[in-house]
Amino acid sequence: MNTHPRYRRLAAGLGVLLTPGLALADEAAINGADTAWILTSTALVLFMTLPGLALFYGGLVRGKNVLSVLMQCFVIAGLASILWLALGYSLAFDEGNAFVGGLSKAFFAGIGENTVSGTIPESLFALFQMTFAIITPALIIGGYAERTRFSAVVLFSCLWLLAVYAPITHWVWGGGWLNQMGLLDFAGGTVVHITAGVAALVAAIVIGPRRGFPDSAMMPHNMTMVVSGAGMLWVGWFGFNGGSALAANGDAAMAMLVTHISAAAGAMTWMFIEWMKFNKPTVLGTVTGMVAGLGTITPASGYVGPAGALVIGILAGLVCFNATMFIKRKLKIDDSLDVFPVHGVGGILGTFLAGIFASTQLGLFSGQGFADGIDSISAQVAVQVTGIVAVFVYTAVISWGLLKLVDRLVGLRITAEEETEGLDISAHEERGYDLH
Repeated sequence: MNTHPRYRRLAAGLGVLLTPGLALADEAAINGADTAWILTSTALVLFMTLPGLALFYGGLVRGKNVLSVLMQCFVIAGLASILWLALGYSLAFDEGNAFVGGLSKAFFAGIGENTVSGTIPESLFALFQMTFAIITPALIIGGYAERTRFSAVVLFSCLWLLAVYAPITHWVWGGGWLNQMGLLDFAGGTVVHITAGVAALVAAIVIGPRRGFPDSAMMPHNMTMVVSGAGMLWVGWFGFNGGSALAANGDAAMAMLVTHISAAAGAMTWMFIEWMKFNKPTVLGTVTGMVAGLGTITPASGYVGPAGALVIGILAGLVCFNATMFIKRKLKIDDSLDVFPVHGVGGILGTFLAGIFASTQLGLFSGQGFADGIDSISAQVAVQVTGIVAVFVYTAVISWGLLKLVDRLVGLRITAEEETEGLDISAHEERGYDLH
């Protein structure tokens, strides 16, 4: 069965360590070029959260809440790192069973300077995966921004990482049941974007809308910050998708190329839709379209070609734009920073389209082929849909349960007075700007 490079390389590395007579093979297996590229990719993915996502989200909220968002991003980065060390990595990538990994790698047990995962040090593989575990719960912030207790953010993020992110990572990348079925998810359409998007949607529903929504305008307070953060996300995504090849090779190069094409197509599509619909193209719409293009290409980035990526980016701009309008205006759900319609819908769309554009029979739009044992678009799409539904339902149910638990333990929502004052003062006794 064709498995994701993450799992193939980890399994290969463990095989070397467990094979008698190969005591020196571990050092020889480390490839300098691959290692250098994943070192770079790891830094790029962390850069996406700090400062990229922090600035992007920070600029999108009102000025009285800017520090609260920056604080949440930083704290989640710290907490997720420690939890990944203690339990997360083992639950995701230890052998375990079809649904969750074991605990033999808790606290990175057995990982030393010369322990290998494929052609890179396992310490680097674990660190690269840690940066994904950081950005995923950080993305959820956008669903409940400006109205949630800091203690609730901390507790929910920790529980969610272990109960949702780690098991689903194992399903898809750690040799679990979706991996065994042949799900195509190169860099996180299900693992990152669907999980974060669905959790954000559930959080927005459970916590309720901000005071004044949808009647009062809640515009971004600093678009310069938003654009700066968006640019960092675009650049960092090269490490996110290109690094998921886990090697410095043609797969990484193609993943980077299709990532860039989809981002550009998503941005331009969203901009032109706004231009035609509202007579003026907005900066916010353009950068949001870029993020939609990036999120949608993520699961397909290792499997599709440049022409396929162009179609995926255009569809990302079109579908995610309409999803945003539907969630906000029709359903009146206050997913504050549009996490579900951009990341969740984008992840669903990209995971589905990967099953089509991975085909080698589409001429100009052909990709790199299906998973081993799958020989038709319909069969691959069936696997993709199974993965989408399973991840969606599991994430929704567990996230709902965790939110209810956190509400009972510490309370989810700040008071009306605190919300009016803003979280910067009420939660942290600090101001983002000196107004005097």
